[in-house]
Amino acid sequence: MNIYLKDLERIEFSITMCCTGRCRHCSQGEHEGFSGHIDGAIAAELVEKVCRSYAVKSLMTFGGEPLLYPETVCTIHSAAKRSGIPRREMITNGFFSRDRERIAAVSRMLSESGVNRVLLSVDAFHQETIPLEPVRFFADCLRREGILPEIHPAWLGGMGADNEYNSRTRELLEQFRRSGYVISEGNNIFPKGNALKLMDGFEEAPADPYEEDPRHLHTLCIDAEGRVLNGSIYEADITDIMDRYEP
Repeated sequence: MNIYLKDLERIEFSITMCCTGRCRHCSQGEHEGFSGHIDGAIAAELVEKVCRSYAVKSLMTFGGEPLLYPETVCTIHSAAKRSGIPRREMITNGFFSRDRERIAAVSRMLSESGVNRVLLSVDAFHQETIPLEPVRFFADCLRREGILPEIHPAWLGGMGADNEYNSRTRELLEQFRRSGYVISEGNNIFPKGNALKLMDGFEEAPADPYEEDPRHLHTLCIDAEGRVLNGSIYEADITDIMDRYEP
């Protein structure tokens, strides 16, 4: 076992860099000029191979907007379920269709594939460009399928900070809270991508919470183009990539 990966316990997939939102706080930038998504079959094979050697506790899919490609998301989560990964998570803005039949069908697919935690991004930033009605309908569909989504806001300057964005976010969250939805702590916006402009004037901006020590990794992160650990899942087997990895 590669010494740098000895404590690996989590797998994350960026499904696509395409997105239905154009959020001013997005750490990944404008999401313009992107197309396509990760290959679901190859990603599922990766999950099964990694789980043969590591005790993976959680798997997450995100984007971009992952539910632009729900079949790919479900293929990956089905592999995670078969492999015995107990926590199977997804982050989504909830806006991938206006068609209610399609939204209901995707919610059913997610439940059947084994997704057991959905973080639904709702806040002042997302709702500048994403309509709330289909997002709310999606949340209701998930609940009917046995998945109670957690409403997952982004905070500017922290949850307790007093500014126009956080005030609007609190108003939005209250609508979901009154309907019995769980509100997560969310995350604090950090200065990367579009958020660099938002963070002007903050003397102590938060660090990127997703960065790990490359010499002691707990998470295997695969991007939408299949890149991982200085390699590509389209060019080499994941076990070889992991064996060769050096920071």
